[in-house]
Amino acid sequence: MMRVFDDATRRNITEACAAFARLPEAATPPALKRAAVALALTEDGESNDTAFLLTLRASHLRAHRGQWALPGGRCDAGETPVEAALRELDEELGLRLTGADVLGTLDDYPTRSGYLITPVVVWAPDSAAIRPNPDEVASVHRIALATIERDDAFDFAVIPESSRRVIRFHHRMSLIHAPTAALIYQFREVLAGRHTRVTDLEQPVFAWK
Repeated sequence: MMRVFDDATRRNITEACAAFARLPEAATPPALKRAAVALALTEDGESNDTAFLLTLRASHLRAHRGQWALPGGRCDAGETPVEAALRELDEELGLRLTGADVLGTLDDYPTRSGYLITPVVVWAPDSAAIRPNPDEVASVHRIALATIERDDAFDFAVIPESSRRVIRFHHRMSLIHAPTAALIYQFREVLAGRHTRVTDLEQPVFAWK
């Protein structure tokens, strides 16, 4: 279902996020570092649908180079996940947003690489302001919400190294795995009014470090 990028869509997504029963936030385990990503909603210029921004990480980065990711990163000392997500949007894509643009947050997701990621849903109306930082971002892509609502957008696989299912998001000719796929999947479920948990969804072995 297409969602036109307008005030009515913003209200609907805000209400869906508010109705979502987020898991209670527990103290961060000592082994995990706090991080945040932004599910930044903007207009898909081709379809007029609401879309979220997905980046391809620069090939020269030390960690997770060349992988698909939501804009985000580690929280600085004393920084909240919302503050971190907004800062990373500015640093990676040149988008300067404020707390007034935040629509909600989803469940924290613990990663195999030692992070506890908070997904922050934000409204980014000025898509013309997007300026990818080449030090961090190879390219930025708009993914229409109608894309993630297709029945064949996600699948689940099993691996011998874990009893948990690996989630995969099909994007063009690529397979995008957790944590990114898990966070996008939960957002899709929130839009549909379903309180679906994703912390039990596994990452592929290459993302464990």
